[in-house]
Amino acid sequence: QVQLVESGGGLVQAGGSLRLSCAASGTIFSINLMAWYRQAPGKQRELVAAITSGDNTNYADSVKGRFTISRDNAQNTVYLQMNSLKPEDTAVYYCNAHRFGPVGPFNAWGQGTLVTVSS
Repeated sequence: QVQLVESGGGLVQAGGSLRLSCAASGTIFSINLMAWYRQAPGKQRELVAAITSGDNTNYADSVKGRFTISRDNAQNTVYLQMNSLKPEDTAVYYCNAHRFGPVGPFNAWGQGTLVTVSS
C-alpha cells in the first residue's frame, strides 16, 4: 500500500518559517491530488492547501499569502513552505495523497508532524 512520510515539523517563533515535506512511496502511478491538512487541539481537521498533478493550487483563507504548496512529481513529494507563522498555525499537520479513477486508486495519509508556533 501507499505510504506517506512527513518531516519538517518543530518549534518556531511567531513570524518564523518552516518547510514541511511529504514523500509518497509504494505506487508507480501518478498522484492526482496532494494536500496538507492540519488539526489543532479541540478542532476538526481542516484543509490547509492542495495541489493537483497540473499544479493547480488551493489554500485556506487563513494561510493565503503566507503558505506555498508545491510538488515534485518525479519524487512523489509534496512540500509546504510556511512563512510568517502565527500561534494559531499550531497544529498537527497531515499529508494526504489521492489518486482517483479505475486504475491504481488510493487515498493515503501520513502520520502527522507537529508544528508549534510560540509567541
